[in-house]
Amino acid sequence: MANKRLAVGIVAGIIFLTLIAAMAIPVDKRNAGKMGAAQDSQVGVIRIEGTITGSTSQGWMTTQGSAGQILEQLRAAQKDTGVKAVVIRVNSPGGSAAAAQEIVEEIQRLRQSGKVVVVSMGDMAASAGYWIAAQADTVVANPTTLTGSIGVIMQWENLEELFKKLGISSEVIKSGAFKDIGSATRPLTEEERELLQGLVDDTYQQFFDDVALRREGKITRERLAQVADGRVFTGRQAKELGLVDELGNFYDAVDKAGALAGIEGEPKLKEYSTETALERFFSGLSSMAPGGGVSDLTRGQWWPLLWKGVFNEPGKSYRVE
Repeated sequence: MANKRLAVGIVAGIIFLTLIAAMAIPVDKRNAGKMGAAQDSQVGVIRIEGTITGSTSQGWMTTQGSAGQILEQLRAAQKDTGVKAVVIRVNSPGGSAAAAQEIVEEIQRLRQSGKVVVVSMGDMAASAGYWIAAQADTVVANPTTLTGSIGVIMQWENLEELFKKLGISSEVIKSGAFKDIGSATRPLTEEERELLQGLVDDTYQQFFDDVALRREGKITRERLAQVADGRVFTGRQAKELGLVDELGNFYDAVDKAGALAGIEGEPKLKEYSTETALERFFSGLSSMAPGGGVSDLTRGQWWPLLWKGVFNEPGKSYRVE
């Protein structure tokens, strides 16, 4: 009897591991055969979900905000002769300026290859998410999408007084005056503050100039300067300002992409997402949690709006806002 239970357990374990392995295969690889057999006149779909990071990891639990994955998908769409247009679905509160800039450059290469690019905004396309969205031929948002938040922020905590109360002291040996800049054990010096402000100002100027260029003719540079102060807008407000072109959902964006690319009839969709079934499973569990829901903003999406975001190294932040 014991041997029988052991055998059943082994078989069950093998089946379970097989299912896990199958679920860990990215969607685009599972559908590779179907995609290859499809004709042209397709609209590619690339999804940018969550905080945008510079990660190049391709692990089974990586996020859709990873620049490494997004760049790979954009390059695949560029080379795909069967795809005439691409819809980029952005649902992000922002993230790394450098990661966003890499994605921006690849979107421009995609457009230069002759592909039509349309952005569909989800719950939120703010900060670095808007920087990416501004690259499209047409930007489509829901009336209640939160977007904008054009700006840059650096932020960390000064725990000096707390450390004193706890009896904690810090000793630093450094090679240069600025090597421990942003340390949580002391306040910034005026010289450090000036240096960091220069970094923020330069990054902001790059962000602002690129948006002004991509939205030229839709919003004046002077008007953009008035609203590019970190504030957020609904999709409807953004359309009135000229930051967004049209109001509609994902399928409206698909129809727009098909029309701009000259596709007759209903476009066929080709997903480039590397999201796995396992990731979708855990995502589904999150949406089922108390207070969860597909229309609710996640903590990660609200965080930059409430606290102006913390990103990158522990105790330090440097993000597009």
